[in-house]
Amino acid sequence: MISDVRKAADQKMEKSVDALKADLAKIRTGRAHTGLLDHIHVDYYGTSMPLSQVANVTLADPRTIGVQPWEKKMIPVVEKAIRDSDLGLNPATSGDLIRVPMPALTEERRRELIKVVHKEGEAAKIAVRNVRRDANEQLKKLAKDKQCSEDDERRAHEDLQKLTDRVIGEIDQLLQVKEADLLAI
Repeated sequence: MISDVRKAADQKMEKSVDALKADLAKIRTGRAHTGLLDHIHVDYYGTSMPLSQVANVTLADPRTIGVQPWEKKMIPVVEKAIRDSDLGLNPATSGDLIRVPMPALTEERRRELIKVVHKEGEAAKIAVRNVRRDANEQLKKLAKDKQCSEDDERRAHEDLQKLTDRVIGEIDQLLQVKEADLLAI
């Protein structure tokens, strides 16, 4: 009943936060990290495979990602997939290792990325508020159908609001960290 509504709302809000974390991880900063290439897929014998399943992805140094395909003939395919991705990266092959240098971000590009970060954060907040709205409607329906008392409904609304405030605070914290990361040179 009320506990089920609260639990469902809590789970949906956490999923929104997790989705935001995944989206923020794709937004690159000046530093290299292997998670940047997670969403890149490679054509592997006619099947679209994640890059991590056809190559070993490591950090060569703080500004370079090393990608080592497990099969030699996959090197040009992997290189093309990285080049064609929306990350604006220019990989270079040396032997059987593909080096992916992270270009330094310009001030203008940093500002654009901060706008993208804020847009992603606002979308996550909207998703959380939608979950709260749906849960509130379910609580009102429970009270209307006499499945819970009005006092229980009121307490549940207050708990839901506290949960929403906590999750939105968590989102704000994630945004601050990412913004500081983007502004760090």
